[in-house]
Amino acid sequence: MSSVENNKVVFAAPPADFDWEALENATPGTSADRKQMEDAYENTLSSISEKEVLMGTIVGLNKKEAVINIGYKSEGVVPLSEFRYKPDLKIGDQVEVYIEKQEDKSGQMIISHKTARVHNAWGKVNSAMEGNEIITGYVKCRTKGGLIVDVFGIEAFLPGSQIDVKPIRDYDQYVGKNMEFKVVKINQEFKNVVVSHKALIEAEIEAQKKQIISGLEKGQVLEGTVKNITSYGVFVDLGGVDGLIHITDLSYGRVNHPEEVVKLDEKINVVILDFDDEKRRIALGLKQLSPHPWDSLDPNLQAGDKVKGKVMVTTDYGAFVEVAPGVEGLLHVSEMSWSQHLRSPKDFLTEGQEVEVQILNIDRDERKMSLGMKQLTTDPWQDIEFKYPVNSRHTAKVRNFTHFGVFVELEEGVDGLVHISDLSWTKRVKHPSDFCKIGDEMEVQVLEVDKENRRLSLGHKQVEENPWEVFADTFKVGSIHEGTLIARSGNTFTVALPYGVEGTVALKQLRKQDNSKANLEDKLPFMVLEFNGEARRITLSHTRTFEEGEEPLESAPSAKRGRGKAAEDGGQSPSVRSINEKVERSTLGDLDVLSDLKHAMEDSERAKAKTKAKPEEGAAE
Repeated sequence: MSSVENNKVVFAAPPADFDWEALENATPGTSADRKQMEDAYENTLSSISEKEVLMGTIVGLNKKEAVINIGYKSEGVVPLSEFRYKPDLKIGDQVEVYIEKQEDKSGQMIISHKTARVHNAWGKVNSAMEGNEIITGYVKCRTKGGLIVDVFGIEAFLPGSQIDVKPIRDYDQYVGKNMEFKVVKINQEFKNVVVSHKALIEAEIEAQKKQIISGLEKGQVLEGTVKNITSYGVFVDLGGVDGLIHITDLSYGRVNHPEEVVKLDEKINVVILDFDDEKRRIALGLKQLSPHPWDSLDPNLQAGDKVKGKVMVTTDYGAFVEVAPGVEGLLHVSEMSWSQHLRSPKDFLTEGQEVEVQILNIDRDERKMSLGMKQLTTDPWQDIEFKYPVNSRHTAKVRNFTHFGVFVELEEGVDGLVHISDLSWTKRVKHPSDFCKIGDEMEVQVLEVDKENRRLSLGHKQVEENPWEVFADTFKVGSIHEGTLIARSGNTFTVALPYGVEGTVALKQLRKQDNSKANLEDKLPFMVLEFNGEARRITLSHTRTFEEGEEPLESAPSAKRGRGKAAEDGGQSPSVRSINEKVERSTLGDLDVLSDLKHAMEDSERAKAKTKAKPEEGAAE
């Protein structure tokens, strides 16, 4: 018998009663005798075939290999790496091997222990799962989300959540170890096996939980270890059962994340707030072990007092300001500025900023406090009637539009409304956005002050003289003026007249002298049929300017009349003609233009009066 030691084959010593002389004196037998001896020897050997799993005995071991005897004429050698799951392997152990080849070129039998295990593994794994058996496996390596375990020669997956009942942060500590498992899942199609070590200890822990929970009472203070930290709270191990400290129960102050208060594996005292026997849920508290900050708040603090604080957080509707450790008050966005415009709290404050505020309301029973910041500045409406008296003129900034007017800001916190009817004397404004833009500066006149309701009624057209008082003489009924068709609504056209004035003409009054139709952008002479200054309406006709049988009516200064140079210029005085050239078709113009127009017309009337007076004086003489 031979064995392998230290990579060398070691032969066993012969028996003490072995007859060496008989061996030396023996004579070779006949061929028949030799055949008989070979047959006898063959009968002592096991009959084996390739691709077969047999049991063998360990007859030799070294640092790298194991020699296994399966009762055949030659022995097989298997690498020790195939026995990593069995570190206590020794000579004499029975192991299963797979016959890959009876003899290689050198007459050596090729066997494998690993292949034999895999060959029988699926049957064993299925049997272990069906029987809820505990099996032993070897942890080979770490993988994403868990560990790879050698079970019966096949690789199984051990999820990280199934290693232990508590979260495991270092998986490497289990690599290279043998552990006990239960088979929890088998995928026959993909040959996947999932095992669990946690399942072995859950039953024991469940019994411990029942015992621990049965002894719990609300208000009881216990020592625990921080087991896990999440964004919403902290899990604490109370000695076999876990409890949760919600983030709101960690501190009276504002906590952005639980890591600001506790650390992993830290031992802390907690108080039991509530627990559920059936669901095994335990609610814990940490802040309840210290006095509430509101209880130690200055008792003399009251509404109207000024305090300093720190902006802890900003929201869409305001900011929370900490005025004392653990004591916060709400500073609503409407209390940040006297302005009535909707703005974000971030336009005024930033988190972490130190601010001075005034206490508006304090409720110690409800532990609520409302704060104000604008109260530390002067209310712009306090003396509004003196700063913006009626008929005073100011420059304002356009802030917002509505369908009925424009809201403008005179200063921070002081807004006023310019009604759509007070935007222009002459132009019909359908929507304020057609007249101006947000951010534009606008000259306004104060029309009315309502201090109690914080309302200002403003006008834009009032900063200019009412041109309709002047136009009453210019656009007399029967006067003729040149105009341009600029818009149409049904059978009515809008006509742009001199000085930025607009009139209307019916479709039937647009027939030309050659019976053709007038079109938009046509420039034609028009006769005034109606002038209504209060309604700011001028009704026109083109057809009446050439119809026969009508009495010729006096033309306005825009029609050609008079003598010499005045007749060539349409009967207009130089000043009126200059003003008319400056006025845009779609706008009224500046106040100075209207004023010059009025003075020019007055000068023209006085000149006419003097001309008539001179002949009369000569006759008198």
